[in-house]
Amino acid sequence: MYYQLYEFNHAALQPARAYADAVRLFYSNPLNPFAQTFFGRSLAAAAELFERSTRRYTKPEFGLTETSVNGVRVAVREQIVWSQPFCDVIHFKRDLPAAARRGPKILMVAPMSGHYATLLRGTVETMLPYADVYITDWADARTVPLSDGSFDLDSYIDYIIEILQHLGPDTHVMAVCQPSVPVLAAVALMEARGDDAVPASMTLMGGPIDTRQNPTAVNKLAEEKGIEWFRENAVMPVPWPNPGFMRVVYPGFLQLSGFMSMNLDRHITAHKDFFMHLVKNDGDSAEKHRDFYDEYLAVMDLTGEFYLQTVETVFIRHDLPKGQMKHRGEPVDPAAIRRVALLTVEGENDDISGVGQTRAAHDLCVNIPAEMRHHYLQPTVGHYGVFNGSRFRSEIAPRILDFMRSNPGRKAGAAAPAATAPSAPATAEAAPAAPVAPATGQTASKPVAASPKPARTPPKGRPTGKAPTVRRGGRKPA
Repeated sequence: MYYQLYEFNHAALQPARAYADAVRLFYSNPLNPFAQTFFGRSLAAAAELFERSTRRYTKPEFGLTETSVNGVRVAVREQIVWSQPFCDVIHFKRDLPAAARRGPKILMVAPMSGHYATLLRGTVETMLPYADVYITDWADARTVPLSDGSFDLDSYIDYIIEILQHLGPDTHVMAVCQPSVPVLAAVALMEARGDDAVPASMTLMGGPIDTRQNPTAVNKLAEEKGIEWFRENAVMPVPWPNPGFMRVVYPGFLQLSGFMSMNLDRHITAHKDFFMHLVKNDGDSAEKHRDFYDEYLAVMDLTGEFYLQTVETVFIRHDLPKGQMKHRGEPVDPAAIRRVALLTVEGENDDISGVGQTRAAHDLCVNIPAEMRHHYLQPTVGHYGVFNGSRFRSEIAPRILDFMRSNPGRKAGAAAPAATAPSAPATAEAAPAAPVAPATGQTASKPVAASPKPARTPPKGRPTGKAPTVRRGGRKPA
């Protein structure tokens, strides 16, 4: 009934939204003398705040039409190169000059956790000058008819494998947050099967590989409630007249409520400041607020089966770090990975995926040579800052690109390296080379030092293998 009530309230408020929009237009019209008064600006601001607070935000556009390659502006076109009912793969095709290098081929796996793939617009924009970028564009489950079948965590892994096979073995896969688990599982399965299309490297960013490490409020909620609570309270059928009518989903509005409740005071303050910016006629600050919340408040539904299987597998049972995860009955063994380089990135202040949860991938992928594994902990950023913002552009992205260039992968058909005992943690001299200058034009940061984290007890039956921890300034990780 929650979904039906949500749809009813949205429809019932439509006349009020239309009236508020008319008031905003009237009191912001330059021909209206009241528009230049405190009274007029206050009414227009209040009307816009009401309309935006009750609006349903549609899927934004990427809007990336050009980029700069070696100082030359080039056009960018979006092309769908792979498509299934629940996902399209978009290629940001650049019209490169004849002498320009393509750069690493990157598959960005966007999170399927409530927001659209456009949440990574800044991530794509930062990488475009240096790389050939593809991204998974997940479908809103309420728009997918029941006749197109179901979609669960196993289907997600199947999609990743099929996409990597389509793009070829020189691909570098980059998983942002939630996809870290299915991407790691997909690569492990491909390695176990001897698939030549395994990626050259995988970068896992702020992902819940092992949520037992430094658990956050999100992780604790899952363990406290149990899967039955989520089955009874979090999933519900899509109401008519949506195309996905009667499909069981985890609604985006519930996910958004959870996101906002974690930092409710910050969102209230942001909207209060937005009102004052409008009253003071501070257009630049108001526009920044609009840009951020147009993206943040645009949410999509997830299929119920995917949501429940992910919660149970990743957050309640911890199947992957325990060595118990299976994909359609086939064991998922990260120790099978030998040919794929591994980079993990975490944010020091991440309140979604705690510090150590993504780094745990190195404890599982023990047969990747030490020189092909690195971990980077970015100081003073939260979850969003791991993949977007100024710190990402100036400090994280150059390291990712340098790591990809340092690990170009093997040609299809090349033999996998023989299994060897895991190497000792790398010393400072084994840290990645100095990164290239970022897209923003800022000076590239200096080479960083590597400092190993204290050893943790590995899963039973697995040898110990640690990756060097890279952190700006050479300080020890928190």
